Amino acid sequence: MGESTSIHWHGYHQKASPYMDGVPFVTQCPIQPGTTFRYRFTAEQSGTHFWHSHTGVQRADGAFGAFIVRTPPEDNPHHVEYDYDLSSHVMIVLDWEPQILIEKFLLHHHSNGDNKADTLLVNGMGRFKNFSISNSTVFTPTARFVVKKGYRYRFRVINAEFMNCPIELSLDNHTITIISSDGNDLVPITAESVVTYAGERFDFVLNADQPTGLYWMRFRGLMDCDERFTSAHQAAVLQYKGMSNSDYPKNELHYHNTHKNGLEINSLNTAPGKRNSVSIVELQSLDVDWDPCLKDVPDYKFFISYDFYKIDNPHFHKSGLYGYADVLDVQQQLQTPQLNHISLKLPSFPLLPGRNQLDTSLFCNKSNTVHCNESYCECTHVLQVPLNSVVELILIDRGFSFDANHPFHLHGHTFRVIGMGRIGRNVTEEEITILDGSGFLKRNMTRPPKKDTVTVPDGGYTILRFLASNPGYWLFHCHIEFHIEIGMALVFKVGEHSEMLPAPNHFPECGDYIPNENVK
Repeated sequence: MGESTSIHWHGYHQKASPYMDGVPFVTQCPIQPGTTFRYRFTAEQSGTHFWHSHTGVQRADGAFGAFIVRTPPEDNPHHVEYDYDLSSHVMIVLDWEPQILIEKFLLHHHSNGDNKADTLLVNGMGRFKNFSISNSTVFTPTARFVVKKGYRYRFRVINAEFMNCPIELSLDNHTITIISSDGNDLVPITAESVVTYAGERFDFVLNADQPTGLYWMRFRGLMDCDERFTSAHQAAVLQYKGMSNSDYPKNELHYHNTHKNGLEINSLNTAPGKRNSVSIVELQSLDVDWDPCLKDVPDYKFFISYDFYKIDNPHFHKSGLYGYADVLDVQQQLQTPQLNHISLKLPSFPLLPGRNQLDTSLFCNKSNTVHCNESYCECTHVLQVPLNSVVELILIDRGFSFDANHPFHLHGHTFRVIGMGRIGRNVTEEEITILDGSGFLKRNMTRPPKKDTVTVPDGGYTILRFLASNPGYWLFHCHIEFHIEIGMALVFKVGEHSEMLPAPNHFPECGDYIPNENVK
């Protein structure tokens, strides 16, 4: 009875149901133990989405699942690309280790624990332990995906990872044809592999055109999961009908042979134009309708830079006793990830249903904060835009502290990815601003892909455009669990309060209780 929860429907905009977005203290109160909160909305957005807890680090311990919305063939532009779209071919991948994540969080932030994952899982399964039985080695079982020779199958991949561990997927003897990402249709592109980041979804078509047999589907962890740290990798079995349900492919499995040469989609820290790589911004949307996002000049432009900062965070440091500078071991120094040098702190009641209690003059952003690049700043970080305005975001990964990679997710909207580049190992906001003002940040305005989650090259930038057409308060955040949990997020206020939908009848309330001692 000691932990609240909430559920977010990742990728679903909640256009007519903003109170169902599932973010504590933004769209609702946390759901208290022993109480019921029924999420109710109409599934109007087709595609591959997923649900997960948006409270604490519960997602990492298994509070997630697939949320697939299918359409009839006449409304599906890709229906001629494949023969089968089966629930058994939905694939949820994530990083994993045996201890619950709250323990790891506490050890990392308050002691000498690390923030690396031991291994990967596919649909909750994978080779992690091995056992010796009758002079043979037996592993814990892997996921299996059954196909029949001569047919084409739609696979839906959901990345539910929680650490800085992008996952590369490839299949032995087969290529994959990417047709959708984050529930948005793409011009099909065939490749040998694809990299997915936390919160992303990719749909691909697999043509079962190889000799009947068993083939490895290989998964390789990158960044904090690579060979410098844990060499986290995993496999699943692609099983042709007629083959054994218990046998495994004969090919050897280890970290270094999980990478497949050839064209790769969404490669790590890669700018457009690199050989054998196609970045997100180089993909093409299948949507050819005119989009106001693609007009020449946006209505609003925001530069959002971030890094890990060497500051005294009062949640983890006490200046004069054990401040940041007092920790001499570099490996034990705890830096703070922030957007524009600000950590998000939400009020004691949710922004959307409690908006009439808000003093919006107390909202903060980099235009009204001072000295935040020198000391810790924490406040209700809000960017306010009018309803139906076109908003451009230039995300900047400064890249000075760590070789990290941050996937960002926007609630309530889909954005166009119109630009991406890597300047070097690190970059400043001032450098990016000068390059943009001089016209050196290229923008793809010809059918750029639509997404709701995207990464930013380390030491580089990603440019997004979205139409702020969904009135309400919407979270924008890094999708790495440790980072959002300590404030690597901000909130978009879209429209005026009068333009936002009223709260449902009897909607739960919460907040502070501070009695007035002068009142009897």
